[in-house]
Amino acid sequence: MPVAAALLCLVLFSVMPAVAADYTGGVHLDRSKVPRGCSTCHLKFNFKDGGGPETCIVCHGDPSRLTRQYAGMPRGFAPREADMKNVEEEFRKPFRHPTFDARGVHRGGETLPERDPRMPRHADCVDCHNPHHVSSTNKFAGIKGRRVGNLVSTVTTEFELCYRCHAESANLPGRFGNKRAEFAATNPSFHPIEAEGKNAAVVSLIRPYKERKESPGDVSTISCGDCHGSESSSGPRGPHGSLNEHILVENYSTRDNQPESPHAYALCYRCHDRSSILGNESFKFHARHIQGTGGIAGSNGTSCYTCHNSHGSVEYKYLIQFNRSVVSPNSQGQLKFVEKGISTFRGECYLSCHGADHNPKVY
Repeated sequence: MPVAAALLCLVLFSVMPAVAADYTGGVHLDRSKVPRGCSTCHLKFNFKDGGGPETCIVCHGDPSRLTRQYAGMPRGFAPREADMKNVEEEFRKPFRHPTFDARGVHRGGETLPERDPRMPRHADCVDCHNPHHVSSTNKFAGIKGRRVGNLVSTVTTEFELCYRCHAESANLPGRFGNKRAEFAATNPSFHPIEAEGKNAAVVSLIRPYKERKESPGDVSTISCGDCHGSESSSGPRGPHGSLNEHILVENYSTRDNQPESPHAYALCYRCHDRSSILGNESFKFHARHIQGTGGIAGSNGTSCYTCHNSHGSVEYKYLIQFNRSVVSPNSQGQLKFVEKGISTFRGECYLSCHGADHNPKVY
């Protein structure tokens, strides 16, 4: 064994806690949970990357791996934890982060957001988790945030973690926008991720959700994980994979000309009362557009996505952002929404949709 590796190994093992009850650091360095210490992941003195995702799923994947040799790890070497979730199963679902689809792309010490537009998109476990620091009380421990000049911030919230890849990355796919820009609290409207929303009268909200937090039980801000994650309530937390498109916890159809149903917009109806929406309490033509009554969209309706950006709008209030694959400029070349009264739910739409010229349509 090289002298340097032997010394590093000695140092690593010497800092391991002798008394588990006194240990408050990273869970992977807690010998009451990982009795074999560093060598559990850094098998055969692999201090470069610890084996990557293939090593992570020995403990966090199919439970049968714990009883057989896998990824060079001897049988019975990994710790057993009764409450460990099978994260590997999530990565087999049709909609998932590409942890096992883009192998060998991650670089040790890489800087995120990505600055090279040619770099393939990828998502290794260590892009979201720091195995040496993560703990039950701080799942973001040890994760670096955005670099501003010579300073690098520290991730303390879930949205900051997501922004590492879904905001200013130079290799964002063409059809995806900068989520930091969409959620910005300076926008006319946004879902309340970074701050409470600006609309003080969201009449469709289901308790405990409220526009402003006034009582201890009120929920006025949400997280990325409230919408993105496993569709199974018993599955591991986090957006590893889902049976629903866009790794959503519930179904949300963005297709045009489809029947309205509790399932079609199940994600929206988690927080917004369906009877309020279809009862036209906030927009008097909601039901007509969503259900398609009156021939707005043929025999069926159109998606919430046709008029709303679920993250935020840089142009209008009420999350209004028109889907240009369905909505186009009207006969006068105009495509816009004009609000006509604060908190009165009145406005004008200038656009063309499903053959109907809005020049404007007033409500």
